Amino acid sequence: MPNRSLSADEALLLENQVCFALYSASLAMTKLYKPLLDELGLTYPQYLAMLVLWEGDGLMVSELGQRLYLDSGTLTPLLKRLESAGLVSRLRDVADERRVHIHLTSAGRRLKAKAAKVPACVLAASQCSLPELKQITDQVRLLRERLAA
Repeated sequence: MPNRSLSADEALLLENQVCFALYSASLAMTKLYKPLLDELGLTYPQYLAMLVLWEGDGLMVSELGQRLYLDSGTLTPLLKRLESAGLVSRLRDVADERRVHIHLTSAGRRLKAKAAKVPACVLAASQCSLPELKQITDQVRLLRERLAA
């Protein structure tokens, strides 16, 4: 296949916009996740925070924010809601009160077992094989890294 540039008109076609492909896929993904996460009592951002905490409990808010690409102004209300739901506790660092550690409660740890079905539901809905879905994920992650650089 020859490597050619798009004409100005082709470059402005909606179907040729990577941003729209990502945006519309994100909308479809959010629609898929909504009923799955409703069963868990979580919003999508809360689910992402819980995924990170299930990987490693006791992270500082700043570390969690780095992993999720969220600032503390966005993360703090999210964590307060998780704390109100009894899923996490926030503890100030004794040596430096500006640092806040997030710990899973027993209810937060138990929720992981209920959440275990979510990835299989997403895999089935995608109609992709596991290697295909991993390849898509890796390509989107690489795009994110390139755009951020």
